[in-house]
Amino acid sequence: MAVAAFYGDDLTGSVDALLQFRRAGLSGVLVTGPDVEVDVNATDVLGIAGTGRSLPTGEMDAEVVPALRRLRGLGTRVVQYKACSTADSAPQTGSIGRVLELAIELFPSAPVPIVFAQPDAGRYTFFSHHFARDHDVVFRLDRQPTMSSHPVTPVHESDLRLHLGAQTELAIGGAHWPSYGDPVQLRRLLDEADESGVVCDAISDEELDRLAAAILTGRTGQRFVIGSGGISGALGRRLQVSDRLPSLPTDVEPATGPTLVLNGSRSRLTRVQVDAATAAGWPVLDLFEEDTTRLVQTALRAGAGVLVDSSMTDRSVPSAEIEHRLAAIADSSLRRQQNTRLALSGGDTSGNVLRRLGVERLGIAARPWGNVVLCHASGPAAHLQKVELVLKGGQMGHTSLFDDIRHGRSLKEAACSPTPVPALTLE
Repeated sequence: MAVAAFYGDDLTGSVDALLQFRRAGLSGVLVTGPDVEVDVNATDVLGIAGTGRSLPTGEMDAEVVPALRRLRGLGTRVVQYKACSTADSAPQTGSIGRVLELAIELFPSAPVPIVFAQPDAGRYTFFSHHFARDHDVVFRLDRQPTMSSHPVTPVHESDLRLHLGAQTELAIGGAHWPSYGDPVQLRRLLDEADESGVVCDAISDEELDRLAAAILTGRTGQRFVIGSGGISGALGRRLQVSDRLPSLPTDVEPATGPTLVLNGSRSRLTRVQVDAATAAGWPVLDLFEEDTTRLVQTALRAGAGVLVDSSMTDRSVPSAEIEHRLAAIADSSLRRQQNTRLALSGGDTSGNVLRRLGVERLGIAARPWGNVVLCHASGPAAHLQKVELVLKGGQMGHTSLFDDIRHGRSLKEAACSPTPVPALTLE
């Protein structure tokens, strides 16, 4: 029977939460909507992948409330609202403050722990101030190059009590690391705080494990938590399950057919990855060029790797149009070449693309590229029975990721740069 459940506010983040529970030995399934049927007696963790992070705050209730109500009805020990470890959120978009308000209404048993630290991803919280790594440098969140200038949810305050407090009238306090040495005191901080939410420090897995223990041994009944994959993994390590699964395989076979990468991200790291694919001989096609769909099919028939990029245009394009075009290319490609290995880049884009495509369930098959994993996805349509799928957030993955996805090179093997091949000419 399921012991944990979560709603992820974007697809790649949802896969990360599923991965962290799986690394702790828990079985899990991820669905793309609250109405998808799942046998909860056959899994330890149920996740619902959503789109809350990219929604105007006024539209979040319609997306989030049905999912949280379903998860509440499971009766699991803990329910998590899985948010990005960089606390992507603003008063007008993807408001975590609004999520806290909903949590107080739907899960009224205790103050809500808020845990954004994820040390293995370079995310740390210290006296409520949050820090995030960019390449090899750790920045205070309001100075981190990506988040300080994010086009939708820019961060101007590193103290998460203030950053999130600007999104709600509810009070938000903090639990700071000097109190972690006393389990009783830590439980009291999380169970009896006067504030509605409690931002929790963590700079290592040790603090996360202490937080998870305090959450699970505190008040009885269902607990609600807001946070990153860091707390997902810690809860997974502490939850009681009958049998834990062995570690995920870290090797993956080369794609048996062509590989299609659909990019909806404009991040600096993704740009580097696109350039690396170009250098390795991949055709990179502009999503908005008239002939792109035909050229994609030409490349796939040749068994090649092809990348469709939505960031090559300078004009402003509504996200719904980008998602519609990407989903249409994915659908036509999978119908024609059902052994296509599909990779989606961009956390805010991927969820809507998969929903448009008709994918309903995902499970993790292997972990060859760190926190970027190979999934098996499925849906009711014949061409969606078992799709090999890789999902990558904008700030995830190593430089040669796209070529390594195609050739089945693990992260260890990727340390030896692939030899560039002549570019495929498409006519």
